Amino acid sequence: MAEGRVVGIDLGTTNSLVAYMQGDAPVVIPGVDGSNLVPSIVALDPIPASGGRPTVTVGNSARRVLIETPERVIYSVKRLMGRSLDEVRDELKFFPFRLADDVEAGEVPRVQLGELRFTPPEISAYILRQLKRNAERFFGEPVTQAVITVPAYFNDAQRQATKDAGRMAGLEVLRLVNEPTAAALAYGLDRAKEGTIAVYDLGGGTFDISILKLRDGIFEVQSTNGDTHLGGDDIDNLLLAIALDEIHSEHGVDLRTQPGAVQGLRKDAIDAKISLSSESSAKFDIELPNGDRYQREIPREVFEQLIEPVLNRTAGPCKQALTDAGITPEQIDEVVLVGGSTRIPSVRRLVDDIFHLSARGKKPHTELNPDEVVALGAAVQADILAGASKTTEEMLLLDVTPLSLGIEALGGVVARIIPRNSTIPASATEHFTTGVDGQTNVAIHVLQGERELAADCRSLARFDLKGIPPMTAGLPRIEVKFLIDADGILHVSAREQRSGKAAEIEVKATYGLTDEQVETMILDSFDHAEEDFAKRLLIEARNEAETILAKVEQARMSPAWGALRGEEQSAIGAAGDRLAAVKAGDDLTAIREATLALDRATHRLAELMMDAAVTTAIRGKTMTAAGEDLGEEVTAPHPMAPAEFK
Repeated sequence: MAEGRVVGIDLGTTNSLVAYMQGDAPVVIPGVDGSNLVPSIVALDPIPASGGRPTVTVGNSARRVLIETPERVIYSVKRLMGRSLDEVRDELKFFPFRLADDVEAGEVPRVQLGELRFTPPEISAYILRQLKRNAERFFGEPVTQAVITVPAYFNDAQRQATKDAGRMAGLEVLRLVNEPTAAALAYGLDRAKEGTIAVYDLGGGTFDISILKLRDGIFEVQSTNGDTHLGGDDIDNLLLAIALDEIHSEHGVDLRTQPGAVQGLRKDAIDAKISLSSESSAKFDIELPNGDRYQREIPREVFEQLIEPVLNRTAGPCKQALTDAGITPEQIDEVVLVGGSTRIPSVRRLVDDIFHLSARGKKPHTELNPDEVVALGAAVQADILAGASKTTEEMLLLDVTPLSLGIEALGGVVARIIPRNSTIPASATEHFTTGVDGQTNVAIHVLQGERELAADCRSLARFDLKGIPPMTAGLPRIEVKFLIDADGILHVSAREQRSGKAAEIEVKATYGLTDEQVETMILDSFDHAEEDFAKRLLIEARNEAETILAKVEQARMSPAWGALRGEEQSAIGAAGDRLAAVKAGDDLTAIREATLALDRATHRLAELMMDAAVTTAIRGKTMTAAGEDLGEEVTAPHPMAPAEFK
């Protein structure tokens, strides 16, 4: 349990907020300027003539600098969090950011602001420090602990980057909470109802959908889905692109070469978008550098046609989340709208269509400010962890992991250990064995994704379990344990139970998971399900064939082989030759039939070998000692390759 005051923070793409529990209700803490919203914008002042570090400003004061010196300002840094240099290059076409050129592949990208360079977590830390200062000024005392929200589909690297930012800001991050889940906490507190709800969260940079059940104070996530590269920024970019193209074609002015002018136009595009949420039209009226004026009226109908493809991208994740939760739209009792973009009328109509609300006499819930609801929920979670009030002492939050986790087994197939949409914190253990005689090292390859083959999933980490005593293939018993903590961070351990040899790893940020990989993992699993399953069956059949052929070859050297009749040895030889001939092919049925035929042909051989092993084991020994020599039965669904084979 946390000590002292704990705040809830929504570290957003466009705006960030900090909140706390005031009595029985969560409340947002205003900034120095009286605004609850702190724009997620960071500006770097020029280095003073006297030397030293330049001043860093955050929020509305930084927004004013954006138009004048855009090369010294960064915004929407959340889109860069936990991503590698190669992954963010395409992102930069929408922003005036310049990355340092000497960063090597695999390293955290650094943004060049004026004379200095910063990583995305460092930029986020400045925003968090400002929120921390706002809270400390409000309370008149230090604030050192916080709950921070993240998009539900943030991967491990992005979550780690968020925790890093918190630590750099001087905050102990007690918990990372998924943004839709935080919104459900805020509404659950206010409404105190039971039922099934859908949280539709369309923010500045990400889209999330979560299905939750509320029952007896327990907020249990049933499923989650989303798009890590979809939000209000994409709508802004559409309006901006139209204006830039028209200014260039009609007035011969290419504002793309003038970053300051582009940022001024971006602000006008954002203002137009906001106006169109309540007005029937919006206008651009801008004086251009050459003295001309660009004037353009945008009717709401045109705006809605323009953004329809963007909004329709939210429908697929919603339908998949319903399928994963095993429910229909009619079984959703409430729909909660989160994020400033949900103020757009066409977004609300789309939500109505997806969840069949009007037909059931229902409306989406907007009682709480969609810009503030995530921060309010974070404050509720902070209060739960702090045990600070009776209002939340009986409340419990059960979140889920959005993607399956497992390891690579022999033949490149995935042995899934924790399925997606498992409630976290979560722990699962599976047992494996070796696939090669005398194997002393095992490579543990940790994977994330929904495909059947390791090559089609995301690699999270690799480590070796070394020093296993050499044994016959299949005899070692390797226990692999996965533990996902409350923040969604993964810990993996492996232990060979006979020898006690163990190894473990905490999966650290690799900054290597692209948005496209995250967004398509589950969709690919459905698109390729039949193909993947067929490949997996073929690989497993080949593995089984290799194993039985190797065992037969070993058996030829045993006394039991000599005890067989000649025709029995010939039958085994013929069946073995047949299996060896077909095992490398792609005919699954032929491999299975040949394996079964060899298995039938070796039944008597197996009986003779078992009789001989038992006789040898019990000769002159107690039953306990004989049992230890024979070894316990090993049930291993997947043999693992030796480390040196990887």
